[in-house]
Amino acid sequence: MIQFDEDRSDANLKMLREREEEELASTLSSKYGVPYIDLSAHPINIDALRVIKEADARAAEVAVFNITDKNLDVAVLSPTSTKVTEVVNGFKDRGYLPEVFIASHASLNKVWDRYKDLSYSSETKSGALDISNEEVAEMSLKVTTLADLKAQIEEVLSMKKAYRISKILEIILAGAIALKASDVHLEPADTDVRIRYRLDGVLTDVLHFDKETFELLLSRVKLISNLKLNIKGKAQDGRFSIRLADQEIEVRTSLLPGPNDESVVLRVLTPESISAPLESLGIHPRLLSILLKEIAKPNGLILTTGPTGSGKTTTLYAFLKKIYTPDIKVITIENPIEYHLSGIVQTQTDQDGDYSFAEGLRSALRQDPDVIMVGEIRDNETAEVAVNAALTGHLVLSTLHTNNAAGSFPRLLDLGVNPKVISSALNVSIAQRLVRVLCPICRKEVPLSAEQKALVDKALAKVTDQTYLEGVQREHMFEPVGCDKCHDGFKGRIGVFEAILVDEHIEQAVINNPSERDINTASRTQNLLKLEEDGILKVLNGTTSLSELSRVLDLSAIE
Repeated sequence: MIQFDEDRSDANLKMLREREEEELASTLSSKYGVPYIDLSAHPINIDALRVIKEADARAAEVAVFNITDKNLDVAVLSPTSTKVTEVVNGFKDRGYLPEVFIASHASLNKVWDRYKDLSYSSETKSGALDISNEEVAEMSLKVTTLADLKAQIEEVLSMKKAYRISKILEIILAGAIALKASDVHLEPADTDVRIRYRLDGVLTDVLHFDKETFELLLSRVKLISNLKLNIKGKAQDGRFSIRLADQEIEVRTSLLPGPNDESVVLRVLTPESISAPLESLGIHPRLLSILLKEIAKPNGLILTTGPTGSGKTTTLYAFLKKIYTPDIKVITIENPIEYHLSGIVQTQTDQDGDYSFAEGLRSALRQDPDVIMVGEIRDNETAEVAVNAALTGHLVLSTLHTNNAAGSFPRLLDLGVNPKVISSALNVSIAQRLVRVLCPICRKEVPLSAEQKALVDKALAKVTDQTYLEGVQREHMFEPVGCDKCHDGFKGRIGVFEAILVDEHIEQAVINNPSERDINTASRTQNLLKLEEDGILKVLNGTTSLSELSRVLDLSAIE
């Protein structure tokens, strides 16, 4: 009895049909005078796929399988098709030189199948990571929550091919841009690696993945950040950029050696995140009117203070945008340049190359500027040059790492600045923190407990000017809930501010080598809100929550 092998018969039939299709394509080639190509054994150039979207290629039944400079090799099913003609003419309009080949359906399918291998990015000679605006736009639509991001990364992790490493990095970065994360943390442990995003200033878990993938991802990050691949036991810092539409997003890479491999932090410097207008930062209207007068002055020193990540640079940029006009010269000395401002001269320090803030400031003064922004005053040399610049007809904006506005005075004295000079040079010292803003859609109103009401009353007891408290209720506040439009009940951040102006009381206090307490006492006659007072008012009007304010300020220290 002869056993019929159905599977073998189907395979033979499929092979026969494919052979007939190839023969038909070859015959049509002779008929139309268009060369025939069999792509079954022909290499496919993945970069060529970028020239046309997969959906458009399938709809027109064309496949771009090779690209050399502007020369394109295009396989088509029917060279006389109207859609094919439109696509080919479209290539020509974009400056390409297409050469058309006739191919079978099987050949076209081979090319189309490679779209799943297509990486969104290409590495440039300058080390930049070019991510297609269309791909990131699509990714932004897909990634609206952390769950979406996790699903996208897990989908790529399931692919067992080398190209997935580039895709994972792109999804991580595109997700950070879409969710407005300021930092991406990759933290290796004993058995796996954790990804966390800093969203609105708070670290949030995304997912865990295997260490084998991390090793490949780490090499990719080092490569595009121009870091040394063979160094494991030493901290390294680098950077790369993402070109997205008409803006360039800078990513700062920090590697720190640890017992379980190197920890990676990618700081995403999106221009949108640090280009907020001055009026939207959360400055109380009364303080805002004072600051507008101070930044309009032709000379003097204006300082913003606070810990790392408190929004000091954003405030300085907002000042610059407010005062810039074409008839003044503005120079910034930064590390790094976080936001490119039109019409302003910006220079970046290089500590390894002996181009420090002090050296940059001295060089800037030789350029005849009206306004100078110094990224940070961190040593006595920079402090001295900045103060002298403020005394010689320049408006100088800079930052100091102190906890509050009063702390900037003892800090300048510690840096060796003459106390008599401080009162002449310094116009105003500003302190700030960033708090998360409650989601207006899902926040819920709750009554103040007796303990919370006591804290509120204690914080506002020293507000000497009662007009700040007019119309302010003290019975309830709002708490976060969480919905699909926010992150754990919060969406975005806003500043909490205080400021101290230099007046005769401050001038007298500075001469006597004051403490922060002395400066605060001397500044009370200015009737400006302190950080805790400004924060409590933002809690009572529903901008933020009391627990969020407690996260960035020590409310237990209120006297």
